[in-house]
Amino acid sequence: MTYSIFKQAAAVALAGATALGPMPALSKEKIKVGIVTFLSGPAAGPFGVPGHQGAELVIEAINAGSLPAPYDTPGFAGAKLTPIFVDEAGGNTKQVAEYRNLVQKQGVDAVIGYISSGSCLSVAPVAEELETLTIIAVCGSPRLFEEGPKTHVFRTTGHAVGDGVAAALYVRDQLGAENYTGINQNYAWGQDSYKFFDLAMKTINPDSEASGNPQFPKLFAGQFGTEISTLSLDKAPLVHSSFWDGDMEAFVLQAGVRGFFQQKTFISTLGASAVDRLGKRFPEGVVMGTRGEYGLLVRDMDTPLNRWFVDHYKEEFGDYPLGPSYQYAQSLLALKIAMDKAAEEAGTFPTQAQIEAQLKGLEWDSFGGRISMSLGDGHQAVHPVGYGITGWDKDRGEPVATDVKFYPADCIMPPEGQTGLDWLEAGMPGATC
Repeated sequence: MTYSIFKQAAAVALAGATALGPMPALSKEKIKVGIVTFLSGPAAGPFGVPGHQGAELVIEAINAGSLPAPYDTPGFAGAKLTPIFVDEAGGNTKQVAEYRNLVQKQGVDAVIGYISSGSCLSVAPVAEELETLTIIAVCGSPRLFEEGPKTHVFRTTGHAVGDGVAAALYVRDQLGAENYTGINQNYAWGQDSYKFFDLAMKTINPDSEASGNPQFPKLFAGQFGTEISTLSLDKAPLVHSSFWDGDMEAFVLQAGVRGFFQQKTFISTLGASAVDRLGKRFPEGVVMGTRGEYGLLVRDMDTPLNRWFVDHYKEEFGDYPLGPSYQYAQSLLALKIAMDKAAEEAGTFPTQAQIEAQLKGLEWDSFGGRISMSLGDGHQAVHPVGYGITGWDKDRGEPVATDVKFYPADCIMPPEGQTGLDWLEAGMPGATC
């Protein structure tokens, strides 16, 4: 079996506790980390490749010590990170096999990634079984920590409950009470996303009513003519969607030629990647969300970290960073911060347990605002979630967002120890909005 440097460090520390004489020095020249993201298939272009690029950019900068202060020390506890990129395409069974290969055969020190909720829910039990530090970068299912505590799994981004609540608040603040329906992919992610929005609307906008006919096409359907016709005939003026991947772009193009976006107010929780990829073909007036302070909504946010990230990403790849770019970048930054803190406290290269202790409850300023690991017994991140309205800046020749508003974590996320569904069904008790 191949052992990671973290586990070697733990073994050396254990030996040093019982052996006579000094504990041997442990090499800290490099660590290996598996980075899992969609590199092929319909999710690669809008999600996987931007995530890969965000990871590449930040790994190179951390290895070189070229991030803005206070993160300008080289390496991860001084070690350079060697990434092993893995394609998330292929389904949950394949991802479990790939995960085992990364840990048991390639000896990675940690695994970072997973966009699909199916992927992250499948590999999390394996991460616990193999006792391997795993940082989930994107996956939005609240079930990850609601179904039981984790020791080795962390998630550095929020989840779908915050998306739905922030969307309902934006409807109240910017659109007024409107009747609504939805189009969401027909699997757990899409069904849960609409359910969370629906329950939040019932509490936040009690004068609104849900249509009895929301649409749930299959994942990666690609063709939405029937659903567009049904939604166009529905009297509800507001349409909610958690579409992601290529389905979002296909829907926008097919609905646009039929005048759909002139008839309906479309509110998208995860479709911001399509705004840049489609450019002028993306309709103006769409209510667009981002799960965190990043992407389209913060393109001009003038903090040193955001400015560095936007400028260097655009210089390197020719495009603006998208949501997944930020999410993978902030996962890697969290690993660096935890490793640096653990090494400073231990006075030597840290063990995995020491790193996990630093990740638990960690708060840090990331490329897109402040992140706090305050749920899931310190394993689940919270942060603001924002929405704005899409437009086109003729002078800059690029998409923009107007009327941007962010909602704080203590307003949109359930409290510790309560599931998102129970909290929403109870009317969001304790929410500070």
